This record gives sequence, C-alpha cells and structure tokens, in this order.
Amino acid sequence: MKRPASTTLAAIVAGVILLVTGSLVAPSSGAADAVGPLLLSLAVILAAAKLGGHMAARLGQAPVLGELLAGVLIGNLGLWPGLGADPVVDVFARLGVVLLMFEVGLDSTVSELLRVGRSAVLVALCGTIASFGLGWCASRALLPSAPAATHVFLGAAITATSVGISARTLKDLGAAGSAEARVILGAAVVDDVFALVVLAVVGAWAANPAAAGAIAWGQAGGLVAKTLGFLTLALVVGRQVTPRGFQLAVRLRTSGALLAVGLAFCFSLAWAAGAIGLAPLVGAFAAGLVLEDSHSAGFVERGERPLADLVSPLTSFLIPVFFVLIGIRTDLHALGGGVLGLASALSAAAILGKLACALGVVTPGTRRTVVAAAMIPRGEVSLIFAAVGTSLTAGGVPLIDAQGYSAIVAMVFATTLVTPAALRWAIRR
Repeated sequence: MKRPASTTLAAIVAGVILLVTGSLVAPSSGAADAVGPLLLSLAVILAAAKLGGHMAARLGQAPVLGELLAGVLIGNLGLWPGLGADPVVDVFARLGVVLLMFEVGLDSTVSELLRVGRSAVLVALCGTIASFGLGWCASRALLPSAPAATHVFLGAAITATSVGISARTLKDLGAAGSAEARVILGAAVVDDVFALVVLAVVGAWAANPAAAGAIAWGQAGGLVAKTLGFLTLALVVGRQVTPRGFQLAVRLRTSGALLAVGLAFCFSLAWAAGAIGLAPLVGAFAAGLVLEDSHSAGFVERGERPLADLVSPLTSFLIPVFFVLIGIRTDLHALGGGVLGLASALSAAAILGKLACALGVVTPGTRRTVVAAAMIPRGEVSLIFAAVGTSLTAGGVPLIDAQGYSAIVAMVFATTLVTPAALRWAIRR
C-alpha cells in the first residue's frame, strides 16, 4: 500500500529532529572510524563504474570502456582528490585483477591451451619483436640526444600485453571460451615472460655496460627457467594433488567451503609466483587452469553452485575498481608539448606492433584479427617498466625522465581505450 506524502514528510522531519538533537546531546568524540573513508571511496568507484558501463553499453561499446572513462573524469576533474593514491583502494584493485585471471583460468583447461601452444608462442614472439622494433624507432626519432639504452628501454616497455582488459572484453562479449581466447591467454603468459626477460637484459646493461653480456644472458636464462619450472610444477603437481584436497573439503559441514578452498589455492599460487619474481597473475591463471569442473562435482551433488559461479560475485565487485583506478591515475594535464608527441608515437608503435601477432596464428579455425586486436592493450608490466626506468641510470642520467614516464602511462591508457572497440569489431565482423 502506498504511503501518503504527508506521512513520508512527517517521518523525514522527525528523523532530522532526532538526529540533530542526538548530535547536540551526544556529540562525536572525534575518533573517526578508519574504514569509513574506504567505504565511501568504494561506493563512489562502484557507482561511477556502473554508470559509465551503462553509458558505454547504450552506445554499443564494451562496459569496461565506460569504467575507464568514468575514472578519467573523476581523476582529471578533481571530483575526488586523493582517490587514485589511496593504498587500500589500490589493494582492492590488484586483488580484482588476480581474481579476474583466476576466473579466466577456470573457463579454460590445460588440454585446450596445449592445443594452441604453438600459436601462443608464435603470436607472442611476433608481437614482441614488432613492438620492440617500432618503439625503438619512435624513441630514436623523437629523442635523438638520449642514450642508446633509453631507446632500447622504451622499445621494451611497450612489448607486454595486459591480458586483463582483453579477458574482460571477451567475457562481456561471450567469447571467453573461444579458440581465439585460448590463443590470447597462452600468448599473454609467454608475452610477459619475454617482457621480463628484456627488462632483465636492459637493466643489467644499464647497471654494468662492461659486463652486460654475461650478466644479461644469465638473468634472462634464469628468468625463463623459473617461469617454465613454476608453470610445470603448478600444472602437473596441482592436477595430481588438488582432486584429493577437494574431496576432503566436501566433508566440511560448513557453508562456503568450496569458495574458501578455491580462493586459498588461487592466492597461494599467486603468492608463490610473486615470491620467485614472476607476476602474481601468472600464478592465479595457473590455479584456475588446474581447477576443473570435476573439483566442484562433490559440492554440486549436495546442492551447491560450482566454483566459477561462486567467484563471479567477487569479480563483479572488485574488477571495476581496477579499471576505474586506471582511469583516475591518468593525468591528461601532463600530456603537453613533447610528451604528447612521444606518447602518440609510442601508442602508434604499440598498436601496430601487436597487429603483427596475426602472423603467428597457425591454429586452424582461429580468427587472426581477433587475436591481434586482443593483444593490443598494455598495462601492469608497462607500468613496471616506467617505474623501473626512472630508477635506472645510463651514464649518470636516468633512462627515462618524467616526460618519458608520462608518455608510457599515456600509451597504456591509449591502448586500453582502443582494445574494447577493436576487439568488439573483430568478433562481430
């Protein structure tokens, strides 16, 4: 029954009177709850993400694009100062990416990735070589007075694909389980390895030019060995051990046991990957690959939902935080003069370089344009390059200055914005 307007107004007035009276009689002690600002920040981010996603969907674009643009507006219009630098919000964003990769892994299987293994390696190799070469040329043309190490570093900074953007877009378009998605995910893992190897080589070169060869090759070989060893142990040992663990977990007579055990496994592998110097996202993705439908069978038989369905509400909450935060941290005011030219050149090199990934697709029935478009975005690894570049020196001069750093960040944002539209077009051709 609809309440009369007069009754509603009277209730509002009474509530205000009680609130004011109570505040005067028992004023606040001044000890603010530390979690309060975080709750408000998350409320703003989630509201902006959903509003931006809705507007993007109305315009026929992927929701992730709207989330990014919502963050850009918040960050550059000064609507919520300090939000992009909040370390606790940053933790939520990083956790969201980890869960996204875990969810993507749950949608794939080891056997499916092995079937596209050759394409994945070739796609990563073609994209890395082309991006590096074009990035080096762009740096050499626009920064002629910079040391050679700077040109190599900027070329290397645009090589690694950020699979989070593509994975989210593929999921939004219902293509997360396609043959193209498996090639893309496999290539992204190999891509990160190539990028980290290049970072090790360039870092060794800048630190000790006289002995760069021996140091660089040693670090590169060690990094490749660590990556292959980790993935082998995670997939082979994990598939042998986890079925028994989940069988024991079924005996737990408590709600949420499946989600708790699954997340514990995901976070453990993500931590292990980070502890040995790899990206935690590699560990989270490996955990999702190991856990197949059979792991949830016992829980489903007793009326519970499978693990992928249980993880979905968490990713719906945390992943938008990551994408909005990327937008908030993009400073459009820094893109002036030479920075804009360098950023534009690096962005063009990054996009054109990944289009070469189409040459590496050898799996029958796989659309080359979809794979190439999905390999365009840059993210976490490029930002790591930017941070490391400001701390490395060549001849007493930082490898990249503040302008170079801003150019890399702008390149990350440009490729992130381009990807959803390009991938949507490629899939719906």
